[in-house]
Amino acid sequence: MNAVRGFPAFPPQRAGARFATSWWGRAWVKALEDTSLDQGLLRKGRAYAKTGQVGPIAVSPGRIAAVTETEYDTVVRVEQLTDAEWERFLDQVAAKAGHIAALLDRDMPHELVEAAEDAAVPLLPAVGDLEPECSCPDWGHPCKHAAALCYQTSWLLDADPFVLLLVRGRGEQDLVEALQRRDLPVRAAPGVPAAEVFALGVPPLPAPPPLDVPFSPLPLEPAPGVDVAALKVLAASAASRAREVLVSGRLPVLTEYQDRVRLAAAHDLDLGLEAAVRAWRYGGADGLDALETSWTPPKQDLARAQALLESAWEGEQPPRLETWRNRWTLGTLQLRYGRDGRWYPFTLREGEWWPAGPPDRDPSALLPA
Repeated sequence: MNAVRGFPAFPPQRAGARFATSWWGRAWVKALEDTSLDQGLLRKGRAYAKTGQVGPIAVSPGRIAAVTETEYDTVVRVEQLTDAEWERFLDQVAAKAGHIAALLDRDMPHELVEAAEDAAVPLLPAVGDLEPECSCPDWGHPCKHAAALCYQTSWLLDADPFVLLLVRGRGEQDLVEALQRRDLPVRAAPGVPAAEVFALGVPPLPAPPPLDVPFSPLPLEPAPGVDVAALKVLAASAASRAREVLVSGRLPVLTEYQDRVRLAAAHDLDLGLEAAVRAWRYGGADGLDALETSWTPPKQDLARAQALLESAWEGEQPPRLETWRNRWTLGTLQLRYGRDGRWYPFTLREGEWWPAGPPDRDPSALLPA
């Protein structure tokens, strides 16, 4: 879906304003200046660009156009990439997740452009690739009006490298849709509406490592002045905290109660906290929170979970589901949505809900077989 992008006219710039601060913008300017046969016209073009002699700019596949000096139709043409070249370029974008992220952050990685060139995809223009046209009587190649348009285009490229991709034939939406067809995750750029983010179809994060793996004490030998028992406790405590970082990506500051539960879970201490200890072993601080507090999750999270549960029954009549805030009950099974984005299973035990296993991001994975 190729589109035309319009940009308002640049106002007159302050003295000393620069063209092309990005490396790809400088490559564009170099292609212009290496092509020019008249340095005097280039100087006039720079002056026209800085003094606001170029009107609004329209960018479309293979074409950049503007009215200059309020009367001349000025166009710069660039050859579009072929379908085969686009496929090779997309191969290079897909080869590294960082390429997608960089483009959406309005950056053009050197590595990506070099890889594209190695794949015979001429992304950046070279000498002779910019073809100027203008209705003015000047026979220069380029004339001062086309030069001014090219110089101002370098500012557009600085702000958004997708302008270059659009000139080469495809814009941002085309690129994102092509990557989605390859089943590649594409994160949204900042400021994109939530509905568009969900439409990208970003897959869920992989499951974190389990918390219910028993800790193996260190084989420490007694030594003078060393409290081996205390060292074993410290080692187990450090291992527990490291595991928490792996699961949550953070190391929260614990309350006195949470730390007491953590130590009881790590050292099998009988402190009358059996349910809390089980919750901690399954999910750390987030598991304990799922045991002891209720909260109202975002509607889109619950809707996604509802769809996953319905798909698990494959058209069969699903069992009656009682929902309240972050707690969904199916008979003697209760699923609780944690603030970490995972569902925690609970089973009914003597009238109380007890932690029943490690959590999962997909609630349907916690249903009995």
